[in-house]
Amino acid sequence: MTTHLRHVDPHRKPSAFARGYAAMAATRWATFVSRHVNWYLDPLLLRLSGGRFASTLVFPAALLETRGARSGALRRNAVIYFHDGDRVVVVASNAGAARHPAWFHNLRAHPEVSLAGRPMRATVVADEAEQARLWPLADNVFPAFSRYRTAAARIGRTIPIVRLEPAS
Repeated sequence: MTTHLRHVDPHRKPSAFARGYAAMAATRWATFVSRHVNWYLDPLLLRLSGGRFASTLVFPAALLETRGARSGALRRNAVIYFHDGDRVVVVASNAGAARHPAWFHNLRAHPEVSLAGRPMRATVVADEAEQARLWPLADNVFPAFSRYRTAAARIGRTIPIVRLEPAS
């Protein structure tokens, strides 16, 4: 089922409310709620609202469907995204935690995914120059990403950037 996927321009400056919401989202309390409530609730909210509503409120979220790396079972996760030309970019931040999110391992094992019901092929951005170009765009879309990167770096993890291209 294809749902709403609005075009997200990563060059558009976030509103003062969005910047404030992102600052709150990076707090310890909000990160806890996100990991223990929102990550389970958002896939349901996105499905029920046709892709129009998630706990991210002002930040663009979509339902990413992957296949389990070992099981092959369908997995659904809400991700924040933005557009880069005809491609969509997602960040495997896991809120700066020590491990990559499960969906990241799944798409590496099975790169044929769907975003908001659209078939896509996932590739991890490995080129450092391309990562350097994409990080400011990601930070502009969701300012908490920079805090998550700092937290992950303190524990020795590099947060991956994933590019989704429409499946041919």
